[in-house]
Amino acid sequence: MKSNATADQSVSQAFELARERYASLGVNVDRALKALATIPISLHCWQGDDVGGFENFGGALSGGLVATGNHPGKARTPDELRADLEKAYALIPGKHRLNLHAFYGEFGGKKVDRDAIAPEHFKNWIAWAKQNGLGLDFNPTCFSHPKSADGFTLSNRNKGIREFWIEHCLRAREIGAAMGKALGKTCVTNVWIPDGMKDTPADRQGPRSRLAESLDAVFARTINPKWNLDAVEPKLFGIGSESYVVGSHEFYLGYALSRNKMLTLDAGHYHPTEGIADKLTSVLEFMPEILLHVSRGVRWDSDHVVVLNDDLLAIAREIVANDFTDRVHIGLDYFDASINRVAAWTIGTRNMVRALLIALLEPTDRLRTAEAAGDFTTRLALQEETRTLPFGAVWDYYCASQGVPVGEAWLAEVKTYEKEVLSKRP
Repeated sequence: MKSNATADQSVSQAFELARERYASLGVNVDRALKALATIPISLHCWQGDDVGGFENFGGALSGGLVATGNHPGKARTPDELRADLEKAYALIPGKHRLNLHAFYGEFGGKKVDRDAIAPEHFKNWIAWAKQNGLGLDFNPTCFSHPKSADGFTLSNRNKGIREFWIEHCLRAREIGAAMGKALGKTCVTNVWIPDGMKDTPADRQGPRSRLAESLDAVFARTINPKWNLDAVEPKLFGIGSESYVVGSHEFYLGYALSRNKMLTLDAGHYHPTEGIADKLTSVLEFMPEILLHVSRGVRWDSDHVVVLNDDLLAIAREIVANDFTDRVHIGLDYFDASINRVAAWTIGTRNMVRALLIALLEPTDRLRTAEAAGDFTTRLALQEETRTLPFGAVWDYYCASQGVPVGEAWLAEVKTYEKEVLSKRP
């Protein structure tokens, strides 16, 4: 086994050789690493407890959401979830964020319904984020509740139920603003609802009209965009809404453009063979910012842990090549209960960061110059040659420079944490 000094020396030597190789293509590695360190990823709290939340209602997960597997050690309390997140952040290079759902508030053992949530129920999360230098993002939780049992929330036929969810979403926006103001880091509050039908509806228009009216009520209250930005999230289909989703891509694209809201693109919310990378330049031609939920669907929107595949690389390439890093808010959205949950966070986030690094190391200027000149031969040749450039050596150096484990060394830390902490949870 190599000593730490020898390992560090090997990482540095490999990095110097890689830097020279990239320089020969006109790529400034140091500038790429500096840019990478400024791009935050918003980790999703719900990976740590299988989308359970901390309400005192005792309801089962619903809304077409399914966390499969029964790996031991899931977080049962806010303190356990925060401890698990701290372990994950310590293994991921860079400074990042946390995305919270509304039912992760701390309610002191009381039954606080969702139309009564307030910033005070998230004061511990805000204090923890401030202590750890993290930004927070937020979401109303429009599922796993008696008033969403029929599959409809903001588009429900029942006016009273619609008003309940409108109030919940209003309060979620106010909580997001309180988080942004307290931390001095803008919060993105994202509205997703599960509304839809399992079989073919007789009326597609009615629910969409009601949804538009409800959303207008949700966003009627002006909130300082310095503290909170609003996003709306479409979906193609889900479990229980296979035939019809009220908030489709076309619906929310039109709504976001006409109401000056951010559109959320979730990598798992489209056809299984459809990628979202190509949507970025189209949508950002007409709106200033968007939100991404990066996930991995396998045959359906199954929210698998993000891996370093072509879909992920294409997303990162579009963000970087078009200088969208300040216009795209990147968050993760998956929940795998079949493996160690801290590892799931670590693997997915490291892969998202790694994909961004690969994109930052591409000779984009040379590729575009060749394309503009009609030299598609050179473009294709360079695109293929970049696939085997030594980005791994740059990645290892970046991890070392950020004070996190290099290579697979992070896994040993997760295994130790599992043995000493997670395995002792019943």
